[in-house]
Amino acid sequence: MSYEKTKAAAFPVDRNDATLIRGAHPPHWRNPDPTGPYNLVVIGAGPAGLTAAREAASLGAKVALVERSLIGGVCINVGCIPSKAVIRTARLYADMRDAENFGGDTPKHVGVDFQRAMTRMRQIRRRISRADSAESLASEGIDLYFGEARFSGRDSILVAGQTLHFRKALVATGSRARLPTIPGLAEAGYLSNETMFDLADCPKRLLVIGGGQLGCEMAQAFCLFGANVILAQRDPMFLPGEERDAAQILSDALAREGVEVRLNTEVVAVRTAGGKKLADLVRDDETTTISVDEIVTGIGRSPNVDGLDLENAGVAYDANGIKVDDYLRTTNPRIYAAGDVCLEHKFTHTAEATARIVVRNALFFGRRKLSELVVPWCTYTDPEIAHVGLYPAEARQNGVPVKTYTVLMHDVARAVMDGEEEGFVKIHVREGSDRILGATVVASHAGEMINAVSLAIRSGMGLNALADVIHPFPTQAQGIKMAGDAYRRTRLTSFWKHLAGRWLAWSRR
Repeated sequence: MSYEKTKAAAFPVDRNDATLIRGAHPPHWRNPDPTGPYNLVVIGAGPAGLTAAREAASLGAKVALVERSLIGGVCINVGCIPSKAVIRTARLYADMRDAENFGGDTPKHVGVDFQRAMTRMRQIRRRISRADSAESLASEGIDLYFGEARFSGRDSILVAGQTLHFRKALVATGSRARLPTIPGLAEAGYLSNETMFDLADCPKRLLVIGGGQLGCEMAQAFCLFGANVILAQRDPMFLPGEERDAAQILSDALAREGVEVRLNTEVVAVRTAGGKKLADLVRDDETTTISVDEIVTGIGRSPNVDGLDLENAGVAYDANGIKVDDYLRTTNPRIYAAGDVCLEHKFTHTAEATARIVVRNALFFGRRKLSELVVPWCTYTDPEIAHVGLYPAEARQNGVPVKTYTVLMHDVARAVMDGEEEGFVKIHVREGSDRILGATVVASHAGEMINAVSLAIRSGMGLNALADVIHPFPTQAQGIKMAGDAYRRTRLTSFWKHLAGRWLAWSRR
């Protein structure tokens, strides 16, 4: 969503936001005068656009970067950074309520200061945004333009009345929150990731529509802040793409913390009455009506392709985004795309990785492929759910036999010490070998732990080699080594045990 107008751009909540906006979209910024064709014009200053512009400029390319709203895009302004900051504070309140399990005294009254939590989030957001300020980008040799960009031809764009010619261009305009087609929702008002971080008070009753990553994260966080949360998910399980036992652990955790979980449930209508939002929910042909203060939608994201006049440049696109080949080229060989605007997996780290591919392929005749990327992801609930590579069902659909090695977190010493025993490490290998096909980790720090498996897959390390990696003790990542040890034990067949026994018996003579 780097190219989408955010509410924060027009309505700063406090001085932290005002400072952020002064750096991310200076009110008196003067666009430079374009001179000659640029080696690379980048549209959108989110994670993909920033990465491409900086890397290309550092290599000596003449680069223009265009942004119509705030530098930083979704990630810094209304996505990863604010959401994880809020989640961290919510977990603090959960830990205080659980003090007895750690040998402490639970406070008689855990007072939640929601405004203070949101202020902390804005302070963090302001601090992190400083690295991506307009002045910083200009100092790196990037021509920064603010305004609406539209293609005026196959090798040119218009922005703020100026024409920028390019040899290559990158569309990195990101994505925006998808609005459910629910009658009355728009009129009643709703929150998405673009607006929920402007809240001054925690809603007493909250309806979250959607059991994907955003829905689950926000349902848990607001519940820990003290809201009565109802999570409505149309599918029979959260996180439909994840392994079922991983999703079930999360479902149980949410219900245990007080989230009212309604699976197989669809929100069919919304209206207002007496200052409240009334939502009609249908499950098994039975309709119930609930009254809430706010509604959060988290059903997915849509690519930002509107208003770019892509037709003028001969760039094909549809509802799923800009069409690209494995080298991230569009149907116009001069123009590439990266990040949410063209990818199925809409993550910050994927956006940055694809931007680096574009710089090499577009400017230096590289042949880097999208299909070669090893992309992990994580849902930042408690416990976290992280995954990389293939799921067993995907492997079997491709005719690849799978063997899974599982370590339960309650068998990992550090997890027991931390009181974080819920979850597991699952590593899937091709049966008959130690080649790692994929992994799922459910643990309090799964997002950190999955990195070791991602590195192993990327570098071609097998599970046997992971067993040789020495971990400092105690750490929760020991669970990954334990999975490697489990694989190694299966290689010790009765034949090799017999030979080892014979050798040891002989050596005692």
